[in-house]
Amino acid sequence: MHLGHVANAIWVWGVARAVGARVQLRIDDRDRARSRPEYDAAVLEDLAWLGFAADRGPVRHTDDDTPYQDALASLTAQGLVYGCDCTRTTFHAWAEAAGRPWSGGGCPGGCRDRGLDGPVLRAAIGEGIESRSDGFDGPASGEVAINGDLALRDRDGNWTYGLTVVVDDRQGDIDLVIRGRDLMDATPSQIRLGRLLGRPAPPTFLHHPLIRRPDGRKLSKSSGDTAVRELREAGRTAREVIETAASASGWEAPIP
Repeated sequence: MHLGHVANAIWVWGVARAVGARVQLRIDDRDRARSRPEYDAAVLEDLAWLGFAADRGPVRHTDDDTPYQDALASLTAQGLVYGCDCTRTTFHAWAEAAGRPWSGGGCPGGCRDRGLDGPVLRAAIGEGIESRSDGFDGPASGEVAINGDLALRDRDGNWTYGLTVVVDDRQGDIDLVIRGRDLMDATPSQIRLGRLLGRPAPPTFLHHPLIRRPDGRKLSKSSGDTAVRELREAGRTAREVIETAASASGWEAPIP
């Protein structure tokens, strides 16, 4: 965990406490090549050291693959799933030629009309606008498929975040989703996907501010930002780490 994860935990547990909600802990281990038991254990240890205890969980994607297979089968039966061989390079090349990023349904390679089996699987979820209630911004709306049709399975055979988060929320009866503002643009597509999978009304969302690096980028595991483990080894207390993350992410209520 890094300070950005701590900030998210503060918002999740803090809002849950304020509204009388329960917290479900989910471990995102859908990437089979990168997930490790030691990473899983480290997250749980860091959360315990910080004093964050979930009401349910942890649950993991690898606990049961059936819900994702069922979701894929449902979308396939609706005629919405197609194979795609577009890569980031494909999208970049299209943007260079068109002078703007790809947006709207489909993909630059026109893969739905080519009858491909993969390696990526996408869902043609349509376009238009989806509305939601956001606990931070109030009523909000956004465009579906802002970066093309939603990917369900990546080229390595892993379920995508866009699919798993929708299925997990439905499976867990989650009615309040608290996450960072970097995921706001993905929300309309996830709401649409949820409806196609049988969830008529979306959960309430709260997209909280992010902790930013000096250059404006969000904190990232891959860029080696300050980790909770490093702060612990440097002698910082759990309270000090939480107060730092709370202040940097705009949390102004009593710290949970």
